[in-house]
Amino acid sequence: MYNEICFCRFIHKNAKQILFERIRVNIMIGADAMIKCLENEGVTTVYGYPGVAICPFYNSILDSEIRTILVRTEQNAAHAASGEARVTGKVGVCAVTSGPGATNLITGIATAFADSIPMVCITGQVKSEQLGSDVFQEADITGAVESFVKYSYLVKDAEDIPRIFKEAFYIANSGRKGPVLIDVPIDIQNAAVKNFKYPDEVNIRAYKPTIKGHSVQIKKVIKELQKAKKPIICAGGGVHLSDAVSGLREFAHKHRIPVVSTMMGIGVMPTEDPMYFGMVGNNGKAFANRAMNESDLLVMVGVRVADRAIAQPDLIMTSKTLVHIDVDPAEIGKNVDPSIPLVGDAMHIFEDFAKEEFECEHEDWIRTLEGYRETMVQKRNPNPGYVDPAAFITMLSNEMKEDAVYVADVGQNQIWSCNYHIVKGGRFLTSGGMGTMGYSIPAAMGAKRGDMDRQVIAVCGDGSFQMSMMELATIMQHHIPVKIIVIKNNYLGMVREFQHYTYKDNYSVVDIKDGTPDLEKLAAAYGIPFIRVADMSHAQDKIKEFLAEDNTMLMECLVDPMDLVK
Repeated sequence: MYNEICFCRFIHKNAKQILFERIRVNIMIGADAMIKCLENEGVTTVYGYPGVAICPFYNSILDSEIRTILVRTEQNAAHAASGEARVTGKVGVCAVTSGPGATNLITGIATAFADSIPMVCITGQVKSEQLGSDVFQEADITGAVESFVKYSYLVKDAEDIPRIFKEAFYIANSGRKGPVLIDVPIDIQNAAVKNFKYPDEVNIRAYKPTIKGHSVQIKKVIKELQKAKKPIICAGGGVHLSDAVSGLREFAHKHRIPVVSTMMGIGVMPTEDPMYFGMVGNNGKAFANRAMNESDLLVMVGVRVADRAIAQPDLIMTSKTLVHIDVDPAEIGKNVDPSIPLVGDAMHIFEDFAKEEFECEHEDWIRTLEGYRETMVQKRNPNPGYVDPAAFITMLSNEMKEDAVYVADVGQNQIWSCNYHIVKGGRFLTSGGMGTMGYSIPAAMGAKRGDMDRQVIAVCGDGSFQMSMMELATIMQHHIPVKIIVIKNNYLGMVREFQHYTYKDNYSVVDIKDGTPDLEKLAAAYGIPFIRVADMSHAQDKIKEFLAEDNTMLMECLVDPMDLVK
């Protein structure tokens, strides 16, 4: 109560009167209703940054068991919510204030939208009567994020809060998953709610996602599998999102169908599974791309068929049957016309596949792919004076726990991680569709908060590290034991590599050597233990030291500035 009375000094007269009434008669206000909705959805953590327009919400959350995590910039609230959502399968939640707080969130929302991550993003807003008048910290955030959300709400009546929140969580975590934004003016947060009732179910007339695959289409797929001599499954991030991993693995093993993956599909099969043949795409494995190119039946599951995975879809689809399985009908046929479109949730579709008894034989095809995997391995010539990132990441992977979460940032470190990290029973997380630098550390924070018992490691370059190094403060303040590895080459490495090939080493605005902080001193400033790996001579011992305890630690790996991912 004392906190609420003090808070009255900072809010306008009408809100102050409402708050005193609340204290006297214990009525519910909009902010209380928002918290009650989150509790009904089982939310345990909200990532965010307060400001006046969201203060009623953050005042009410003090009376809840929901934990708040104060990030150091709003974009990272969305990334942290994303990391938690991807590990738990539940909706991640972030809450920020109006104006710059809301606009700072947009990159994180766009990142989640590109990778179909379920999130509910709550923004405070100026008073309803001031909307459109350009008052202090007003921003049309619902309009600004229109291209990057599944849906957005501007709350106009506090009595609508339970319905809106119920719908938002349902929309975010159904069909093709993604972020939903709820913008709540401060007067609505402070308005009395007379009849709070959280709905038991959702019935949105215009939103009816298709879950079950059409039985006729399923039988067509089975028929093609029986005929095929060189089938292959290409698994995307949608397999993780639909919780179809076990179904796909069982199907692939039972019928001996080889599997490749997109970047977002890494981890659908364990890296060393004999039926897995690597990541496809311009930065993928050569033998994975060859396997997909030479197949006569390509079954794409939860794949957007975007340029990074399939640069020339029309060329690849020549002389083969394409089956495209996706929960979002808009994705099917967007970039390539499938022979058999199959709309539905991957988990349900693999359950239906499992009910069908059929036989297929393609052992010669598997032996051919095994030969490609053995002979088409990329040959590297690392500089012995530095850490070889490929060997280091493999060495790290072997020492990590079985169910560990590896979060890769964007840049050369991402490509090395995709190609050399060994997924066992854990997860591989990264920003695929948007390629957002600075993603790994806040996402790792959220992943760790989502499952405090799992080992979580963020791997980033020295460029991407500097985009989110302020979150070291969040990690220490909230006791989130994330381990961080910085692969340091003093360049924006991926851009430098592009300029190496495209502009013949005419480098422009990629050298960060003189501006990069001393990471040992930086770690000491936050009270974080530090390890430096200068070459491979003692890398194994230092990795073991790094992983020995489940506490935050920062490791710096010195990499040849001229090393290439290709």
